[in-house]
Amino acid sequence: MNATSAPPSAASRRAWMAVLARASRAELEAALTAALAGAAAPAFDWLRPPQTGLAMVRGRIGGTGNAFNLGEATVTRATLRLAGAEGGTVGVACHLGRDKRRAELAALADALLQQPARHARLHAQLIAPLAAREAVRREERRADTASTKVEFFTMVRGDA
Repeated sequence: MNATSAPPSAASRRAWMAVLARASRAELEAALTAALAGAAAPAFDWLRPPQTGLAMVRGRIGGTGNAFNLGEATVTRATLRLAGAEGGTVGVACHLGRDKRRAELAALADALLQQPARHARLHAQLIAPLAAREAVRREERRADTASTKVEFFTMVRGDA
């Protein structure tokens, strides 16, 4: 992608924001530092500094029934705008937990990924490795869960 390319689609942004929301603080710190090639993070202004609050978690019985309030979860959100020559791109982040630095890093990554000139390189160096680690963790959880699966069957005796 070059500097005159169109901005990324809403679907691709939704996908990278999901990856950023599930990444740990240490993973974000390391990946963003590597993606910026050791350069300092660009300057930004806070539109909404990291805030921690509660969000209602809703569920559905059987996945299709009527919605009900399951309980509350702690979330942290942040919104920033890149300053100066960066073009005023706005980055947002929201994740489970109370880690404000993690929300700052995710919002900064979101803003940088929206810039067409940086998108391809940052996606390859930041999002792709984080997504790969997430896929490995998901597969490990799936394998652990599958190992506990119990098969039930009924044997019929005589005439029923």
